[in-house]
Amino acid sequence: MLSLADHRKLLNHLTESPTPQNIGIMLALCTGLRIGEVCALRWAEIDLVRRIVIVSGTVGRIYNCEKKATEHYASTPKTRTSNREIPISAPLLRALRLIKKQQAGAAYVVGDGTKPKEPRTYRETFSRLLRRLKIPPIVFHGLRHTFAIRCIESGCDYKTVSVILGHSNVATTLNLYVHPNIDQKKRCIDRLNKFLRFENTFNIDSQE
Repeated sequence: MLSLADHRKLLNHLTESPTPQNIGIMLALCTGLRIGEVCALRWAEIDLVRRIVIVSGTVGRIYNCEKKATEHYASTPKTRTSNREIPISAPLLRALRLIKKQQAGAAYVVGDGTKPKEPRTYRETFSRLLRRLKIPPIVFHGLRHTFAIRCIESGCDYKTVSVILGHSNVATTLNLYVHPNIDQKKRCIDRLNKFLRFENTFNIDSQE
């Protein structure tokens, strides 16, 4: 995942210079979409009035044993909960409005708009952008991790984050993204003691 500084650096660049090529990177960073969902996204699934992204499809590659090669495929998302609606942030909304004007009449959001973007090619686009911005390399899926971690760090409740990510249950979100450090554990215990009004009932240092 991206450090907080690199997260801000990348987001600032995408906000200042949105293009049909990099808008998918901003979508992943601002909504937690998977790369297949980003590449499959149609303008018909972007509601700029309600400020909602409707996730209903994905694209990718699957190995054909007979041809001994991978083939492009399009399908519905991987699970029922992957079909979801995600709110659009203000910076993303501005970028999408600009791109829609540039792509008047296009069907797909990312790329030239005539067909779904190839995920393998888009990963290369993302890697080139990181190199140009001198940001340490991460895989494209790291944008989803970055989004999830920042949501949790900013105090979003786990259930809401889980629904936005399209996880089938909160346990998946907790296992993947919630890893409390010792300081967080101490704050948790302190909150419990304050809730119980127990913090001043004895002095630990006085105990033998």
